[in-house]
Amino acid sequence: MSGAGAKSGSGSASGPERGALLVLGDVVTDVVARHGEPLAVGTDTAARIRTLPGGAGANVACWAARSGCGEVRLLARVGTDAAAWHERALRAAGVRPLLVRDPEAPTATVIALVGADAERTFLTDSGAALRLAPGDWSPDLLDGVARVHLSGYLFFAGRSRATAALVLREARAAGLPVSVDPASAGFLAGLGAEAFLAATAGAACLLPNADEARFLTGHRDPAGAAAALSRHYPLVAVTLGPAGAVLAAGGRVTARVPSPAAVPLDTTGAGDAFTGAFLAALHSGASPARAAAAGCAAGARAVTTVGGRPGGTGAQ
Repeated sequence: MSGAGAKSGSGSASGPERGALLVLGDVVTDVVARHGEPLAVGTDTAARIRTLPGGAGANVACWAARSGCGEVRLLARVGTDAAAWHERALRAAGVRPLLVRDPEAPTATVIALVGADAERTFLTDSGAALRLAPGDWSPDLLDGVARVHLSGYLFFAGRSRATAALVLREARAAGLPVSVDPASAGFLAGLGAEAFLAATAGAACLLPNADEARFLTGHRDPAGAAAALSRHYPLVAVTLGPAGAVLAAGGRVTARVPSPAAVPLDTTGAGDAFTGAFLAALHSGASPARAAAAGCAAGARAVTTVGGRPGGTGAQ
């Protein structure tokens, strides 16, 4: 890769950053089943089922590109079974795919059960996603990059956690701001709060939802959790679903940002939409509060469509 873009680690509002956003994370085949009635155990439940491209890291990249971030790159590991389909979907969304094809494991698959209230329950087969290895990384991948984002899913398996740690270390050495989305309260519980905080030490920004923030700090109040986390990370944005987001820095809450009203159809990927739009706005020089407003607007749009990508495109 050429080093055409300038590297900048400030993330300030003094002017637009130059260079690409590099996302490391997961590419997933989502099977979304929307059912209007409660699941009937032992028999059939009518549902509308679609197969869509997804994955937290991939969704963030697509929403960042949709939000005007400029060049967005995605490094992830996929199986050979669906690699070409995912590459086409990413390119169509304006993302440059840097996908490593795994000859042994299939592409990660998630079955999302979406009830009448638009809330979802996930069944997850991580497949190749958590097999992203240090050997898949090269320092050259930072050429032309201005900002790096790590999907939290990478921290939930030894191999991908080592890769994320390597990238975090090298990005910091290059003066680049790194953001992290914890991604899953369930997987966080398996890893442990202290282990996650230690593994992500040095990140410039943490983007948890309220449940993740509570688990990481023990604070029931999301604002208190945000303030506590901002003693570990320079900037924290805790998403609150339809209630918006709360920002914290230096151990205190700095802004509360409302979310536009929306009638939810499927909440899958709403947090990814927030993160992508938030990072795109920071990338363009916006203040954290303005970036959070852009993120809340994207999250509100995301819940009105099926799947985790902008417009719900790419169905099989």
